[in-house]
Amino acid sequence: MEQFFQDYVLETINAQSITKTEQIQSLWSGYGEILRLTLKGSTIDTIVVKWMNGMSNSSHPRGWNNDIGHQRKIRSYQIENEWYQHFAQRSNARLPHCYGYTEKNGKSLLMLEDLDAAGYPLRLSQINLIQLKNCIDWLAQFHADFMGVEPNGLWKTGTYWHLATRPEELDATTDLSLKNAAHSIDEKLSSASFQTLVHGDAKLANFCFGNKGEVAGLDFQYVGGGCGMKDLAYFVGSCLSEELCEAYEELILDHYFERLQDAMGKNTAAIEAEWRPLYRVAWADFHRFLKGWSPNHWKINSYSERITKEVILNLTGNQAYSKFSS
Repeated sequence: MEQFFQDYVLETINAQSITKTEQIQSLWSGYGEILRLTLKGSTIDTIVVKWMNGMSNSSHPRGWNNDIGHQRKIRSYQIENEWYQHFAQRSNARLPHCYGYTEKNGKSLLMLEDLDAAGYPLRLSQINLIQLKNCIDWLAQFHADFMGVEPNGLWKTGTYWHLATRPEELDATTDLSLKNAAHSIDEKLSSASFQTLVHGDAKLANFCFGNKGEVAGLDFQYVGGGCGMKDLAYFVGSCLSEELCEAYEELILDHYFERLQDAMGKNTAAIEAEWRPLYRVAWADFHRFLKGWSPNHWKINSYSERITKEVILNLTGNQAYSKFSS
């Protein structure tokens, strides 16, 4: 991390020095690092910084090295800053406080509250039903907070996999029925009457847990407009087995809409009537991305295939899906 950015941290936090730097993880495709900084002389002991180095010659782990992807990543860091500066304070869902953001020569630094120190030290690769519901509560609160809010300065369409930003992945899709139905699936979601802000990357790895199951969310690079079912379907697929995704489907939807109504403080029957059927459409939308991006991905399973087949049949009447799907 260059001296300019170190000086910015010290001045903004009113600290004397950075006494320890710990790498939490590398950013996707080698674009930088997430670091925990220990500070001296400040009322804040530690902060987490997202340091983006602007590299364009990084190696994508799945071979998708192109300018479209590079520009999307660079823009995503700017989007995250917009989110923290102009939207985050409106959310009642727990997320890290932002201390500041700066950029220079194509590089940027985002300074955030250390959620470990704030009481959310756990990162989980598997969760139980209580933890699952707590994450769903977080999503319902988030969507309620931003129902009907325009995504000005954010992604017009949230999520990193939405169709308009993934032309090469669509072109690579060998599932012809899904490929042909991709625009119909996308239009079904984007034309929903009820729109909110979606997190856009609400996988299990982007939730931090307290010792009593409390939940905080992070990583807002792909926040933008959309139907809340995109977040819900993506989250469930990130943390449950194929069997549990199917077994818990109704329970998950029931719980989400109960919590959405609680969070909004009014009757949400109209939202539920529109969104509940879109859960499987959102699932098929992400399945479309996966089949082009990583056709051997572990999330491609018989449950996803059956859901997608049903969605395509309902939207297009294409009964030849099973002939073309792998």
